Amino acid sequence: MSTGSRSVGSFDWALILIYLALISIGWLSIYSASYNPEIENFFSLENLHFKQLIWIGLGFIIITFILFLDSKFFERFSSLIYVVAILSLLLLFPLGKNINGATSWFAFGSFTLQPSEFAKVATALALAKYLSDIQTNIKTLRDQLRAFLIIAIPALVIIPQPDPGSALVYAAFFFPLYREGIAAVYLILGASVVTLFVLTLLFGPLYIALGVVGIAILFFLKNRKRRPSKMLYLGIILSCTLFSFSVNYIFENVFQQRHRDRFNIVLGKEVDTQSIGYNTRQSEIAIGNGGWTGQGFLQGTQTTGKFVPEQDTDYIFSAVGEEWGFMGSGLVVVLFVLLILRIIQLSEKQKNEFSRIYGYSVAGILFIHFAVNVGMVTGLLPTIGIPLPFFSYGGSGFWGFTILLFIFIKLDGNRVNEW
Repeated sequence: MSTGSRSVGSFDWALILIYLALISIGWLSIYSASYNPEIENFFSLENLHFKQLIWIGLGFIIITFILFLDSKFFERFSSLIYVVAILSLLLLFPLGKNINGATSWFAFGSFTLQPSEFAKVATALALAKYLSDIQTNIKTLRDQLRAFLIIAIPALVIIPQPDPGSALVYAAFFFPLYREGIAAVYLILGASVVTLFVLTLLFGPLYIALGVVGIAILFFLKNRKRRPSKMLYLGIILSCTLFSFSVNYIFENVFQQRHRDRFNIVLGKEVDTQSIGYNTRQSEIAIGNGGWTGQGFLQGTQTTGKFVPEQDTDYIFSAVGEEWGFMGSGLVVVLFVLLILRIIQLSEKQKNEFSRIYGYSVAGILFIHFAVNVGMVTGLLPTIGIPLPFFSYGGSGFWGFTILLFIFIKLDGNRVNEW
């Protein structure tokens, strides 16, 4: 029997059931957030919940197509898929439609398509293909740079659209890189850069520079027996100091004003609940209204009153919090955690390196989207426009996440044939 016609019993039904649970709860949340009693016809295209049903129905057709493809198709054509994805991102600059200040969509009449949602899938396939190549040794600098380039190209094309939220998701690819043996120093370096950036915004470059010098001196004195090179310490001090003093320039000249405002609100440097901070404030009120058990389906005052902007897309989790409370929100969190852990568990069982690496990429992308979106909606992170997988309204996002997940389900379903 060919791999393209395998029994449905070979697919992991735990993942499929979690997926169905998430899209069901997500659709109910979209229904609540977009409900308009003045539109009596349920099947009207003015109803976002009906349009989402169309995306879901077409998504099932896409799933069927993926599951009936030969599992080797994705590995064989990964490079071509990646090139097509990059070209689609580049074509946005002359042909894209500007929505809310970002040229991130192709318009087809009243429908739009966001290629960045599919570029994540293409990058995951391309990275898995490259890292699984027998000639690739991720421990060498040359191959590390090539892997970084595969990740960086789509991210660098997406940033000037501008869509920094979608570009941020590409940090998820450090999950498979780390699993395949890349040095932990890269993760430490990345975390250090983010930490220094935030601390500099909070306290200023002078205090951070003095703090770095003080910490370096303490480590130098503590490690007397195995004292590293003085030049190494000097290089670290100079690098951190120069970076700290460049943060303000980056913040003022690279970030747009709306991004600066959102960072300042999260850092407590500005309190503006009527302008740029309105979305987050209303989202926090909605979640707070939910209490332990929620106000009930279609009973949330913030949700039915349309007080939370973009609640059917980026802020959809606030509708869950208000109507289903802590219990409902907790269930959604548990479902996402189970989904991600199950993907990691199955990834470790793969006999094929391509499938394992792709699985870790899927887990990383879903984790970044989930963690950042929930953090954003609850006011813990700045608003950067990252959708919640399988929840946020939109065909491109829903299809992108569905394709991402079901390619892995297909690869895992063929695991018994690998040797």
